[in-house]
Amino acid sequence: MIQQCSRQLVLIVDDQRLNVRLLGAALEGELDIVEADSGEAALVRARQIPQPDLILLDITMSGMDGYEVCRLLKGSDETRHIPVIFATAKDDVAAETRGFELGAVDYINKPFKLPVVQARVRTHLRLKRQSELLERLVTIDGLTEIPNRRRFDEHLDVAWRSGVRSRQPLSVILMDVDHFKLFNDNYGHAAGDRCLCRVAKALEAALGRPTDLVARYGGEEFVAVLSNTDLEGASLVGERLRAAVEELAIPHAHSSAGAMVTISLGGAAVIPFHEGHEELVAGDLTHAADLGLYAAKESGRNRVEMMDSVRPAPKE
Repeated sequence: MIQQCSRQLVLIVDDQRLNVRLLGAALEGELDIVEADSGEAALVRARQIPQPDLILLDITMSGMDGYEVCRLLKGSDETRHIPVIFATAKDDVAAETRGFELGAVDYINKPFKLPVVQARVRTHLRLKRQSELLERLVTIDGLTEIPNRRRFDEHLDVAWRSGVRSRQPLSVILMDVDHFKLFNDNYGHAAGDRCLCRVAKALEAALGRPTDLVARYGGEEFVAVLSNTDLEGASLVGERLRAAVEELAIPHAHSSAGAMVTISLGGAAVIPFHEGHEELVAGDLTHAADLGLYAAKESGRNRVEMMDSVRPAPKE
């Protein structure tokens, strides 16, 4: 289910310690606060998990100024969604206009009027939470209440870009409920829906790390994305996912794979390449996992088959 009660996180960026302490004291009662004393430090912290829900950013700092920080934040897929409120001592229409053009959502003026700061921060955090709720509603599968195919595509793209930068392995596991058509035909579609919901929740619970994702890929297919996970690690996770579904002990008398509902899994792993290197893209990883899934089905189902290489998928 969608969580709405977690505390939100605000990043305060200012090279003047007094300003940071003043703003932090005004906001910390109802929010979690993190700090950065330079533009460079702000960019690093904005990408870390948990990411800030809002950034209070001073314009005039030594080194990288607030305008440049905002430009870089809004130019990155990882951070463009974080609202930025500029803090400034300038009363300059041109300066404010420049900030809005760079993507800032508001300004607060120095010296700070703390009730005004609190009100504006609350307003933009509320708007961000509402926006996230709407966004999640269109990326959650209506039946199983886990992420849908659209959310998987978005997550895989971000994970691939992150892997390119970190040079860490990325894995994808595709899963298919064995003989699900026979389950529907013999037990009814209502039972089939309940089965998919239970399978989805079991997979989600078995995945473990909050940085990983399991989604409904379509029909009776599911998919998992595992960051910083090599082929051996993905194989272990795949077996854990397979066992979690088998342990549900949902009767399936019409399956050749066992007396209970089971899943077949195919996986692949790769260290994402920079664009142009060997022409690999995120979709090639999914294609390799699909080949593994096909091999698992051909080998009798209710098993995990990992592909030991990832190659460019055939062009359509």
